[in-house]
Amino acid sequence: MYLRTTKRRNADGTEVSYYQLAENHRDPERGCAVAKVIYNFGRADEVDVDQLRRLAASILRVVPAEPSAGAIAAGGGDVRIRDSWPYGGVYVLEQLWKELDIAAVLKGCAKAAGTKQPFEQALFAMVANRALSPYSKLYCWEQWLREEVFLPSGRELELHHLYRAMDFLEANKAEVESAVYFKAADLMNADVDLIFYDTTSLHFEVDDEDDHPQTKEGREYPPLRKRGYSKNGREDAPQIVVGLAVTRDGLPVRSWVFAGNTSDVSTVEKVKEDLRGWKLGRCVFVGDAGMTSEHNRRQLALGNGKYILGAKMRAGDEVTTEVLARQGRYHEVRDNLRVKEVFVGDGERRRRYVVCHNPSEAERQQEHRRQLVTQLEAEIATMTADADRGHSKRMCALLTSSRYGRYLRETSTGKLRIDRAAVTESERYDGKWVITSNDDTLTVEDLALGYKQLLRVEQCWRQLKSGLRMRPVHHFRPWRIQAHVTISVLSLLLERMAEIRAGDTWRNVVAQLDTIKVVEYDRGETRIQQTSELRPGVESLLVKLGVPQPPRLHAIEQIPNEPIA
Repeated sequence: MYLRTTKRRNADGTEVSYYQLAENHRDPERGCAVAKVIYNFGRADEVDVDQLRRLAASILRVVPAEPSAGAIAAGGGDVRIRDSWPYGGVYVLEQLWKELDIAAVLKGCAKAAGTKQPFEQALFAMVANRALSPYSKLYCWEQWLREEVFLPSGRELELHHLYRAMDFLEANKAEVESAVYFKAADLMNADVDLIFYDTTSLHFEVDDEDDHPQTKEGREYPPLRKRGYSKNGREDAPQIVVGLAVTRDGLPVRSWVFAGNTSDVSTVEKVKEDLRGWKLGRCVFVGDAGMTSEHNRRQLALGNGKYILGAKMRAGDEVTTEVLARQGRYHEVRDNLRVKEVFVGDGERRRRYVVCHNPSEAERQQEHRRQLVTQLEAEIATMTADADRGHSKRMCALLTSSRYGRYLRETSTGKLRIDRAAVTESERYDGKWVITSNDDTLTVEDLALGYKQLLRVEQCWRQLKSGLRMRPVHHFRPWRIQAHVTISVLSLLLERMAEIRAGDTWRNVVAQLDTIKVVEYDRGETRIQQTSELRPGVESLLVKLGVPQPPRLHAIEQIPNEPIA
């Protein structure tokens, strides 16, 4: 069905046009399509054009137009631009969110809980906000969803939906993480043989620790905000410890939240237990030296479990007395990486170590130590400590300094001297690190390179803390703190998927996607929301991301008549 234009020439040579609503029907006798006139609008110069515009707008309100038809069918008249919003970033995140079946999993959990609250929309809004403009939940609801991005489903949300959605996510965290991870591993062909695990700390801008558990819906949550060893230098503030497991490609597997006074080694048993329930098959756990303890090694080895762990190097322990002291030839793995295998003990109880050496790093550490010793000699030469008056503040500061203290000793007369024995001892460790494993199927090269990929977790921490701004954390209820971490990790998962597919950083991907905008404009008596034209580079980016082009037309409606004042 279409608007047909016919013409008739008068005797005086003038031409008259007529508008007809027509529809094509196939004539079986003639074997071709024949136009059937349904309604005659009359002469084109006598037709009420405004009536045609209103007819077209009323049809398009019921039946969405094709991209090429929207603006044209809306009619003529002056075009008045009302507003525009960034759309590319949130559109791509929404497509990845659906591709990972996160929306389906959350809706299934909501159905099982018997609730019709818009928790899935609220959680996506918070995850997208964390990836694109990470600020507080109040800012997300009050400003970002309404003014700074085109997300119609988010504009219907209320603030309480966001907080209740966080509670809902925490209650269903295990199910969501399990389903989402295996879907992501399948989509990205992720290698799950190696699972890299590490922890970090997040501090809170408060003075007091949590001193009592809190209860929600019959479940008791232990206090989380406690003082402990801070990895970002904020021993003065209460904190939490966050654990993160990722694949070798940097896809987050699962996250954990522990009390702030939890040591790294005590987290491994919980992680091992949770991952065992996922039945990952052959899975090698990779952790740094902070995870190494006899108890952890036993736990990781249960059920034929395999691990690669960094080994602590402390004077007098097995690593320094038997592993580093063992003679043997290094062999090259790649530039700036040499390895040597060492076994300690006999039979089934033997322990496998790999000594790794980076010559370039050894030279850097030697030069750094030489500069420190030179600075200390200059400090000692200019120091005028009075033995009768005890330590000066300068002496105390040097002795307690983490930078200088290990290279100093105090004489019986109260003077400072360079500890040459400590300098010589530190030279043994230049450019070296030691790893241990119970997996005899992996070669020495596989162990060394696998452990080096633990840097993937460090990259994830940087992305979570800097790009996604996981801190500061403004929540105080334990379940909200845990949900905040989970939302940040889900956002990281979407970012890492986009980075892997695009072969570029998320920052650069978003810079290109920001050129896709939705423009709202008035044309005649019609208000239209339409996607801007895609640039050639953006089209190729969407192909890499595996995301279809966004819809061109979002809404067409008649402008309401404003009352006359």
